[in-house]
Amino acid sequence: MTTSTARWGMRTNVMRPADRERGDRVAFVELFFDLVFVFALTQISEVVAAVSTPLDGVRAAVLIAALWWLWMNTTWVTNWLDPARMPVRIAVIVLAFAGLVVSTSIQESGGERALAFALGYVGLQVVRSIFMVIATVRHEVGVAADFARITAWFLVTGTMWIAGALAGGVALVVLWGAAVAVDYVVARTDYALPGLGRGTMEGWDVSAAHVAERASLFIIIALGESFLVTGFAFVEEESNPARIAALASAFLAAAGMWWLYFDHGEQQGEERVERSARSGAMARAAYAYAHVPIVAGIILTGVADKTVIAHPVEMSALAVVTILGGPALFLVGSAVFRRIVGAPGARILLGSAAVVALLLPLALVVPAWALSLASTGVLLGTAAIDTVLRRRRGEESRG
Repeated sequence: MTTSTARWGMRTNVMRPADRERGDRVAFVELFFDLVFVFALTQISEVVAAVSTPLDGVRAAVLIAALWWLWMNTTWVTNWLDPARMPVRIAVIVLAFAGLVVSTSIQESGGERALAFALGYVGLQVVRSIFMVIATVRHEVGVAADFARITAWFLVTGTMWIAGALAGGVALVVLWGAAVAVDYVVARTDYALPGLGRGTMEGWDVSAAHVAERASLFIIIALGESFLVTGFAFVEEESNPARIAALASAFLAAAGMWWLYFDHGEQQGEERVERSARSGAMARAAYAYAHVPIVAGIILTGVADKTVIAHPVEMSALAVVTILGGPALFLVGSAVFRRIVGAPGARILLGSAAVVALLLPLALVVPAWALSLASTGVLLGTAAIDTVLRRRRGEESRG
Protein backbone atom coordinates (compact mmCIF):
# COMPACT_ATOMS: atom_id res chain seq x y z
CA MET A 1 0.00 0.00 0.00
CA THR A 2 1.33 3.45 -0.92
CA THR A 3 0.04 6.19 1.37
CA SER A 4 0.13 9.91 0.60
CA THR A 5 0.25 13.19 2.50
CA ALA A 6 -2.92 14.52 0.85
CA ARG A 7 -5.00 16.74 3.12
CA TRP A 8 -8.23 16.00 1.31
CA GLY A 9 -10.11 12.83 0.59
CA MET A 10 -11.68 10.23 2.81
CA ARG A 11 -9.96 9.86 6.19
CA THR A 12 -11.39 6.42 6.86
CA ASN A 13 -9.60 3.66 5.00
CA VAL A 14 -12.31 1.86 3.01
CA MET A 15 -9.96 -0.38 1.01
CA ARG A 16 -10.69 -4.10 0.93
CA PRO A 17 -8.99 -6.00 3.78
CA ALA A 18 -5.85 -7.96 3.09
CA ASP A 19 -7.17 -11.30 4.38
CA ARG A 20 -8.39 -13.41 1.50
CA GLU A 21 -11.69 -14.53 3.06
CA ARG A 22 -13.08 -10.98 3.18
CA GLY A 23 -10.86 -9.49 0.48
CA ASP A 24 -12.04 -11.91 -2.21
CA ARG A 25 -15.69 -12.18 -1.19
CA VAL A 26 -18.42 -10.76 -3.41
CA ALA A 27 -20.64 -8.64 -1.16
CA PHE A 28 -24.43 -8.74 -1.20
CA VAL A 29 -24.60 -5.05 -2.17
CA GLU A 30 -22.69 -5.93 -5.33
CA LEU A 31 -25.39 -8.49 -6.10
CA PHE A 32 -27.96 -5.76 -5.48
CA PHE A 33 -26.18 -3.64 -8.08
CA ASP A 34 -26.32 -6.59 -10.48
CA LEU A 35 -30.10 -6.76 -10.20
CA VAL A 36 -30.30 -3.55 -12.23
CA PHE A 37 -28.48 -5.31 -15.03
CA VAL A 38 -31.04 -8.09 -15.17
CA PHE A 39 -33.45 -5.42 -16.36
CA ALA A 40 -30.81 -3.77 -18.54
CA LEU A 41 -30.17 -7.02 -20.40
CA THR A 42 -33.87 -7.48 -21.12
CA GLN A 43 -33.91 -3.98 -22.59
CA ILE A 44 -30.82 -4.66 -24.70
CA SER A 45 -32.52 -7.80 -25.99
CA GLU A 46 -35.51 -5.73 -27.06
CA VAL A 47 -33.21 -3.36 -28.95
CA VAL A 48 -31.53 -6.27 -30.74
CA ALA A 49 -34.90 -7.87 -31.53
CA ALA A 50 -36.06 -4.61 -33.14
CA VAL A 51 -33.04 -4.28 -35.46
CA SER A 52 -34.20 -3.67 -39.03
CA THR A 53 -31.31 -1.72 -40.60
CA PRO A 54 -27.51 -1.87 -40.43
CA LEU A 55 -27.56 1.39 -38.45
CA ASP A 56 -29.85 -0.23 -35.87
CA GLY A 57 -27.43 -3.14 -35.66
CA VAL A 58 -24.46 -0.86 -35.02
CA ARG A 59 -26.35 1.00 -32.30
CA ALA A 60 -27.26 -2.30 -30.64
CA ALA A 61 -23.61 -3.39 -30.71
CA VAL A 62 -22.54 -0.05 -29.21
CA LEU A 63 -25.09 -0.40 -26.41
CA ILE A 64 -23.92 -3.93 -25.57
CA ALA A 65 -20.28 -2.78 -25.41
CA ALA A 66 -21.22 0.28 -23.34
CA LEU A 67 -23.33 -1.73 -20.90
CA TRP A 68 -20.50 -4.20 -20.31
CA TRP A 69 -18.00 -1.36 -19.83
CA LEU A 70 -20.30 0.29 -17.31
CA TRP A 71 -20.62 -2.89 -15.28
CA MET A 72 -16.95 -3.87 -15.56
CA ASN A 73 -15.67 -0.49 -14.38
CA THR A 74 -17.87 -0.73 -11.30
CA THR A 75 -16.39 -4.17 -10.66
CA TRP A 76 -12.90 -2.67 -10.71
CA VAL A 77 -13.98 -0.19 -8.03
CA THR A 78 -15.42 -2.84 -5.71
CA ASN A 79 -12.29 -4.91 -6.30
CA TRP A 80 -10.39 -2.17 -4.47
CA LEU A 81 -12.97 -0.87 -2.00
CA ASP A 82 -14.67 -2.82 0.78
CA PRO A 83 -18.46 -2.89 0.23
CA ALA A 84 -18.93 -3.67 3.92
CA ARG A 85 -17.86 -0.07 4.68
CA MET A 86 -20.83 2.27 4.91
CA PRO A 87 -19.57 4.94 2.45
CA VAL A 88 -18.85 2.28 -0.17
CA ARG A 89 -22.18 0.54 0.37
CA ILE A 90 -24.08 3.82 -0.04
CA ALA A 91 -22.04 4.65 -3.15
CA VAL A 92 -22.86 1.29 -4.75
CA ILE A 93 -26.58 1.79 -4.06
CA VAL A 94 -26.45 5.27 -5.61
CA LEU A 95 -24.69 3.80 -8.63
CA ALA A 96 -27.41 1.15 -8.86
CA PHE A 97 -30.03 3.89 -9.09
CA ALA A 98 -28.04 5.62 -11.83
CA GLY A 99 -27.85 2.25 -13.58
CA LEU A 100 -31.62 1.97 -13.36
CA VAL A 101 -31.97 5.36 -15.07
CA VAL A 102 -29.67 4.15 -17.82
CA SER A 103 -31.56 0.85 -18.14
CA THR A 104 -34.98 2.47 -18.45
CA SER A 105 -33.64 4.60 -21.31
CA ILE A 106 -32.09 1.80 -23.37
CA GLN A 107 -35.04 0.98 -25.63
CA GLU A 108 -35.58 4.63 -26.59
CA SER A 109 -31.90 5.54 -26.49
CA GLY A 110 -31.96 6.20 -30.20
CA GLY A 111 -34.89 8.60 -29.88
CA GLU A 112 -36.64 10.59 -27.20
CA ARG A 113 -34.63 9.18 -24.28
CA ALA A 114 -31.22 9.52 -25.90
CA LEU A 115 -30.18 12.41 -23.65
CA ALA A 116 -31.42 10.66 -20.51
CA PHE A 117 -29.39 7.61 -21.44
CA ALA A 118 -26.26 9.65 -22.19
CA LEU A 119 -26.49 11.73 -19.01
CA GLY A 120 -27.11 8.65 -16.86
CA TYR A 121 -24.27 6.73 -18.48
CA VAL A 122 -21.74 9.57 -18.30
CA GLY A 123 -22.82 10.57 -14.81
CA LEU A 124 -22.40 7.04 -13.49
CA GLN A 125 -18.94 6.65 -15.03
CA VAL A 126 -17.64 10.04 -13.88
CA VAL A 127 -19.15 10.09 -10.37
CA ARG A 128 -17.95 6.55 -9.67
CA SER A 129 -14.39 7.41 -10.72
CA ILE A 130 -14.34 10.65 -8.70
CA PHE A 131 -15.57 8.73 -5.65
CA MET A 132 -12.74 6.27 -6.15
CA VAL A 133 -10.19 9.10 -6.15
CA ILE A 134 -11.66 10.58 -2.96
CA ALA A 135 -11.72 7.17 -1.26
CA THR A 136 -8.12 6.21 -2.08
CA VAL A 137 -6.06 9.40 -2.30
CA ARG A 138 -4.98 9.24 1.37
CA HIS A 139 -4.38 5.49 1.43
CA GLU A 140 -3.30 4.30 -2.04
CA VAL A 141 -1.93 7.26 -3.95
CA GLY A 142 -1.06 5.26 -7.08
CA VAL A 143 -4.62 3.97 -7.43
CA ALA A 144 -6.00 7.47 -6.87
CA ALA A 145 -3.75 8.83 -9.63
CA ASP A 146 -4.90 6.11 -12.01
CA PHE A 147 -8.55 6.84 -11.34
CA ALA A 148 -7.92 10.55 -11.82
CA ARG A 149 -6.72 9.64 -15.31
CA ILE A 150 -9.80 7.48 -15.83
CA THR A 151 -12.02 10.39 -14.76
CA ALA A 152 -10.31 12.69 -17.25
CA TRP A 153 -10.92 10.28 -20.11
CA PHE A 154 -14.55 9.71 -19.10
CA LEU A 155 -15.04 13.48 -19.25
CA VAL A 156 -13.64 13.47 -22.79
CA THR A 157 -15.83 10.62 -24.02
CA GLY A 158 -18.75 12.00 -22.01
CA THR A 159 -18.89 15.03 -24.29
CA MET A 160 -19.19 12.63 -27.23
CA TRP A 161 -22.07 10.76 -25.58
CA ILE A 162 -23.97 13.96 -24.84
CA ALA A 163 -23.24 15.51 -28.24
CA GLY A 164 -24.46 12.35 -29.95
CA ALA A 165 -27.67 12.37 -27.93
CA LEU A 166 -28.33 15.99 -28.87
CA ALA A 167 -27.56 15.39 -32.56
CA GLY A 168 -29.57 12.19 -32.98
CA GLY A 169 -29.79 10.01 -36.09
CA VAL A 170 -26.60 8.83 -37.77
CA ALA A 171 -24.51 11.31 -35.77
CA LEU A 172 -25.70 9.66 -32.55
CA VAL A 173 -24.49 6.24 -33.65
CA VAL A 174 -21.19 7.62 -34.97
CA LEU A 175 -20.39 9.66 -31.85
CA TRP A 176 -21.49 6.95 -29.42
CA GLY A 177 -19.55 4.34 -31.34
CA ALA A 178 -16.47 6.58 -31.26
CA ALA A 179 -16.92 7.15 -27.52
CA VAL A 180 -17.05 3.41 -26.82
CA ALA A 181 -14.03 2.81 -29.06
CA VAL A 182 -12.03 5.48 -27.22
CA ASP A 183 -13.00 3.99 -23.84
CA TYR A 184 -11.76 0.55 -24.86
CA VAL A 185 -8.59 1.82 -26.54
CA VAL A 186 -7.41 4.18 -23.79
CA ALA A 187 -7.89 1.47 -21.18
CA ARG A 188 -5.39 -0.60 -23.15
CA THR A 189 -2.89 2.27 -22.79
CA ASP A 190 -3.46 2.51 -19.02
CA TYR A 191 -5.34 5.76 -19.67
CA ALA A 192 -2.24 7.57 -20.91
CA LEU A 193 -2.54 11.36 -20.93
CA PRO A 194 -0.55 13.77 -23.16
CA GLY A 195 2.56 14.89 -21.30
CA LEU A 196 1.89 12.59 -18.34
CA GLY A 197 2.35 9.17 -19.91
CA ARG A 198 0.68 5.93 -18.86
CA GLY A 199 -0.91 4.96 -15.61
CA THR A 200 0.00 1.91 -13.55
CA MET A 201 -3.04 -0.32 -14.11
CA GLU A 202 -1.01 -3.17 -15.60
CA GLY A 203 0.69 -3.62 -12.24
CA TRP A 204 -2.50 -3.52 -10.16
CA ASP A 205 -2.63 -6.24 -7.53
CA VAL A 206 -6.21 -7.28 -8.20
CA SER A 207 -8.19 -9.92 -6.37
CA ALA A 208 -8.40 -12.58 -9.06
CA ALA A 209 -11.04 -14.53 -7.13
CA HIS A 210 -13.25 -11.45 -6.85
CA VAL A 211 -12.98 -10.42 -10.52
CA ALA A 212 -13.53 -14.00 -11.72
CA GLU A 213 -16.57 -14.47 -9.52
CA ARG A 214 -18.05 -11.12 -10.55
CA ALA A 215 -17.66 -12.00 -14.24
CA SER A 216 -19.12 -15.45 -13.62
CA LEU A 217 -22.15 -13.94 -11.92
CA PHE A 218 -22.73 -11.66 -14.88
CA ILE A 219 -22.63 -14.66 -17.21
CA ILE A 220 -25.24 -16.35 -15.00
CA ILE A 221 -27.36 -13.18 -15.13
CA ALA A 222 -27.11 -13.10 -18.94
CA LEU A 223 -28.11 -16.78 -19.19
CA GLY A 224 -30.96 -16.19 -16.75
CA GLU A 225 -32.17 -13.24 -18.82
CA SER A 226 -32.29 -15.52 -21.87
CA PHE A 227 -34.61 -17.85 -19.93
CA LEU A 228 -36.85 -14.90 -19.05
CA VAL A 229 -37.05 -13.75 -22.66
CA THR A 230 -37.63 -17.27 -23.95
CA GLY A 231 -40.17 -18.18 -21.29
CA PHE A 232 -42.27 -15.07 -21.81
CA ALA A 233 -42.17 -15.58 -25.58
CA PHE A 234 -43.34 -19.19 -25.24
CA VAL A 235 -46.28 -18.53 -22.89
CA GLU A 236 -47.57 -15.78 -25.18
CA GLU A 237 -47.89 -18.15 -28.15
CA GLU A 238 -49.97 -21.23 -28.89
CA SER A 239 -48.04 -24.43 -28.28
CA ASN A 240 -47.17 -26.64 -31.25
CA PRO A 241 -44.37 -29.13 -32.04
CA ALA A 242 -42.19 -26.49 -33.74
CA ARG A 243 -42.39 -24.12 -30.76
CA ILE A 244 -41.72 -26.94 -28.32
CA ALA A 245 -38.64 -27.86 -30.35
CA ALA A 246 -37.56 -24.20 -30.28
CA LEU A 247 -38.03 -24.06 -26.50
CA ALA A 248 -35.98 -27.23 -26.06
CA SER A 249 -33.28 -25.79 -28.31
CA ALA A 250 -33.20 -22.59 -26.23
CA PHE A 251 -32.75 -24.49 -22.97
CA LEU A 252 -30.08 -26.80 -24.37
CA ALA A 253 -28.17 -23.90 -25.92
CA ALA A 254 -28.07 -22.13 -22.55
CA ALA A 255 -26.98 -25.36 -20.86
CA GLY A 256 -24.24 -25.85 -23.47
CA MET A 257 -22.91 -22.31 -22.99
CA TRP A 258 -22.99 -22.74 -19.22
CA TRP A 259 -21.06 -26.00 -19.52
CA LEU A 260 -18.40 -24.55 -21.80
CA TYR A 261 -17.84 -21.56 -19.53
CA PHE A 262 -18.06 -23.14 -16.08
CA ASP A 263 -16.88 -26.72 -16.47
CA HIS A 264 -13.24 -25.74 -16.05
CA GLY A 265 -12.20 -22.71 -18.09
CA GLU A 266 -13.62 -20.19 -15.62
CA GLN A 267 -11.63 -21.58 -12.68
CA GLN A 268 -8.43 -21.69 -14.70
CA GLY A 269 -8.92 -18.03 -15.52
CA GLU A 270 -8.94 -17.17 -11.82
CA GLU A 271 -5.86 -19.28 -11.13
CA ARG A 272 -3.88 -17.80 -14.05
CA VAL A 273 -4.63 -14.20 -13.05
CA GLU A 274 -3.73 -15.01 -9.44
CA ARG A 275 -0.30 -16.33 -10.49
CA SER A 276 0.48 -13.58 -12.99
CA ALA A 277 3.06 -10.94 -12.10
CA ARG A 278 0.94 -8.51 -14.16
CA SER A 279 -2.42 -9.46 -12.72
CA GLY A 280 -4.00 -6.12 -13.65
CA ALA A 281 -3.13 -6.48 -17.33
CA MET A 282 -4.13 -10.15 -17.34
CA ALA A 283 -7.50 -9.46 -15.70
CA ARG A 284 -8.17 -6.58 -18.08
CA ALA A 285 -7.49 -8.71 -21.16
CA ALA A 286 -9.35 -11.79 -19.93
CA TYR A 287 -12.38 -10.13 -18.41
CA ALA A 288 -12.78 -6.54 -19.62
CA TYR A 289 -12.11 -7.42 -23.26
CA ALA A 290 -12.50 -11.14 -23.94
CA HIS A 291 -15.87 -11.28 -22.20
CA VAL A 292 -17.49 -8.77 -24.55
CA PRO A 293 -18.15 -11.35 -27.32
CA ILE A 294 -19.10 -13.94 -24.70
CA VAL A 295 -21.82 -11.69 -23.27
CA ALA A 296 -22.88 -10.48 -26.72
CA GLY A 297 -23.18 -14.08 -27.88
CA ILE A 298 -25.47 -14.97 -24.99
CA ILE A 299 -27.64 -11.91 -25.67
CA LEU A 300 -27.93 -12.70 -29.40
CA THR A 301 -28.74 -16.33 -28.66
CA GLY A 302 -31.53 -15.22 -26.31
CA VAL A 303 -32.94 -12.96 -29.02
CA ALA A 304 -32.73 -15.85 -31.48
CA ASP A 305 -34.69 -18.10 -29.13
CA LYS A 306 -37.39 -15.46 -28.68
CA THR A 307 -37.58 -14.86 -32.45
CA VAL A 308 -37.78 -18.55 -33.30
CA ILE A 309 -40.45 -19.27 -30.69
CA ALA A 310 -42.57 -16.43 -32.08
CA HIS A 311 -42.00 -17.49 -35.71
CA PRO A 312 -40.68 -21.08 -35.70
CA VAL A 313 -41.00 -21.61 -39.44
CA GLU A 314 -40.25 -18.15 -40.83
CA MET A 315 -36.56 -17.57 -41.66
CA SER A 316 -35.98 -13.83 -41.36
CA ALA A 317 -32.65 -12.04 -41.63
CA LEU A 318 -32.76 -11.35 -37.88
CA ALA A 319 -33.34 -15.05 -37.19
CA VAL A 320 -30.36 -16.12 -39.29
CA VAL A 321 -27.99 -13.54 -37.80
CA THR A 322 -28.93 -14.29 -34.21
CA ILE A 323 -29.29 -18.08 -34.50
CA LEU A 324 -25.80 -18.42 -35.98
CA GLY A 325 -24.16 -15.23 -34.76
CA GLY A 326 -24.97 -15.76 -31.09
CA PRO A 327 -23.28 -19.17 -30.65
CA ALA A 328 -20.41 -18.18 -32.95
CA LEU A 329 -19.66 -15.04 -30.94
CA PHE A 330 -19.84 -16.97 -27.67
CA LEU A 331 -17.46 -19.63 -28.96
CA VAL A 332 -14.95 -17.09 -30.32
CA GLY A 333 -15.03 -15.07 -27.10
CA SER A 334 -14.58 -18.22 -25.02
CA ALA A 335 -11.64 -19.25 -27.19
CA VAL A 336 -9.96 -15.87 -26.75
CA PHE A 337 -10.56 -16.03 -23.00
CA ARG A 338 -9.00 -19.48 -22.76
CA ARG A 339 -6.05 -18.45 -24.90
CA ILE A 340 -5.35 -15.44 -22.66
CA VAL A 341 -5.50 -17.42 -19.42
CA GLY A 342 -3.73 -20.47 -20.79
CA ALA A 343 -6.66 -22.84 -20.47
CA PRO A 344 -6.82 -25.72 -23.00
CA GLY A 345 -9.50 -26.01 -25.65
CA ALA A 346 -9.21 -22.70 -27.50
CA ARG A 347 -8.70 -24.36 -30.89
CA ILE A 348 -11.71 -26.61 -30.39
CA LEU A 349 -13.89 -23.61 -29.64
CA LEU A 350 -12.64 -21.70 -32.70
CA GLY A 351 -13.22 -24.77 -34.87
CA SER A 352 -16.76 -25.06 -33.54
CA ALA A 353 -17.39 -21.38 -34.33
CA ALA A 354 -16.37 -22.15 -37.92
CA VAL A 355 -18.79 -25.10 -37.98
CA VAL A 356 -21.61 -22.79 -36.86
CA ALA A 357 -20.75 -20.45 -39.74
CA LEU A 358 -20.87 -23.39 -42.16
CA LEU A 359 -24.52 -23.93 -41.20
CA LEU A 360 -25.48 -20.77 -43.10
CA PRO A 361 -26.60 -22.58 -46.29
CA LEU A 362 -29.14 -24.51 -44.20
CA ALA A 363 -31.03 -21.25 -43.72
CA LEU A 364 -32.15 -21.54 -47.34
CA VAL A 365 -33.76 -24.96 -46.96
CA VAL A 366 -34.87 -25.52 -43.35
CA PRO A 367 -37.26 -23.71 -41.01
CA ALA A 368 -35.95 -21.47 -38.23
CA TRP A 369 -36.51 -24.03 -35.47
CA ALA A 370 -34.41 -26.62 -37.33
CA LEU A 371 -31.53 -24.17 -37.83
CA SER A 372 -31.73 -23.34 -34.13
CA LEU A 373 -31.47 -27.02 -33.22
CA ALA A 374 -28.50 -27.39 -35.55
CA SER A 375 -26.57 -24.52 -33.95
CA THR A 376 -27.46 -25.83 -30.49
CA GLY A 377 -26.17 -29.23 -31.56
CA VAL A 378 -22.79 -27.66 -32.30
CA LEU A 379 -22.68 -26.14 -28.81
CA LEU A 380 -23.58 -29.44 -27.18
CA GLY A 381 -21.12 -31.37 -29.32
CA THR A 382 -18.37 -28.89 -28.44
CA ALA A 383 -19.16 -29.22 -24.74
CA ALA A 384 -19.04 -33.02 -25.02
CA ILE A 385 -15.69 -33.05 -26.82
CA ASP A 386 -14.24 -30.48 -24.44
CA THR A 387 -15.33 -32.57 -21.45
CA VAL A 388 -13.92 -35.82 -22.85
CA LEU A 389 -10.55 -34.16 -23.47
CA ARG A 390 -10.58 -32.64 -19.98
CA ARG A 391 -11.19 -36.04 -18.41
CA ARG A 392 -8.38 -37.56 -20.48
CA ARG A 393 -6.05 -34.90 -19.09
CA GLY A 394 -7.12 -35.97 -15.60
CA GLU A 395 -8.60 -32.58 -14.76
CA GLU A 396 -11.57 -32.36 -12.45
CA SER A 397 -14.74 -30.48 -13.28
CA ARG A 398 -14.89 -27.10 -11.52
CA GLY A 399 -18.50 -26.22 -12.33
